[in-house]
Order: sequence, then C-alpha cells, then structure tokens
Amino acid sequence: MNRFIIAVYVENKTGVLTRVTGMFTRRGFNIDTLTVGETERKEYSRITISMQGDERVREQIVNQLKKLYVVKRVEVLEEDSIKRELMLIKIQNQASQRSDIMTAVDVFRASVIDYSNDGMCIEVTGNPSKIDAFVKLMEPFGIIEMCRTGVVALERGSANLFNKE
Repeated sequence: MNRFIIAVYVENKTGVLTRVTGMFTRRGFNIDTLTVGETERKEYSRITISMQGDERVREQIVNQLKKLYVVKRVEVLEEDSIKRELMLIKIQNQASQRSDIMTAVDVFRASVIDYSNDGMCIEVTGNPSKIDAFVKLMEPFGIIEMCRTGVVALERGSANLFNKE
C-alpha cells in the first residue's frame, strides 16, 4: 500500500467537515491524518487528508469527493510536494540522560518548550519521516505523552490548487 495526500478545497460553512469525513466512514476508508484550516480565501477551507491505499482506492476517493456539492477542488499531491507536521512530545526528565536528549533536540532543530522536575515537553516540526525518526529516538528516554497535528502540504512552485486547471 502507498501513502498519499489529498488536498480538498471546501466551502467554509458549518457541516462541511462532517460531509467530507462521512464519505470516508460510509465507504470504510481509514484516514491516517486530517488537518483543516483557513485558506487565502476566507470563504474556503482546505482539508489535507493523508491515507494509505492502492491506485484504485485513491481514484475512488477522489471521484467520491468530487461528487460532494461542498467540495470546490480535489487534488492528489505528488511525492515532491512540501509536507510538514508539528508534534509536541513529553518525555521523562532524568538528569543522567539530559545531555543526550538535548543533543537530539539540537540535531532535529527542535525546541524544549516546557521543563519540570519530572518531564520536558519538546516541539518538533518537519516532514512526517523526520517526526517519526524523532519519536523513535525518544522512545528509550520514556515518552510520557505526544500529540501530532497531522500533515499539511502544498505543491512546490507558484501553483495554487484552487486556481489550477
């Protein structure tokens, strides 16, 4: 199975997200990550959906999304698109491991945003594989809790998905 990302421009109205996610539920598709936010046009929101499946699944999802009257544009983003994710991760703060943790924070260009006697919270941004690598590196230190935003993505260059023909 391949991971793919779909960008969907929708009307910025109540109930639109329910209609879009309901389409996935009705067809039994699982969404890996889902992010929603305002666009450069206040009347539209952008939903970025990351999921796994083969070409048939991808085509079926795109075709079903295009049928929803609240959807204005659907695009499958190519592999070379710009992808980012944010993660907050809380790990155990043990004095004996602090220098190793701080080395990892520096290497990954992360930031310690909260620090207490028993834990520290670190903010990391980057592409999903960078976030995955940081999680794997932090596991031996004792992950207390973590939260990931999900993937946001844009096409490279000056292309604008809303105006793309």
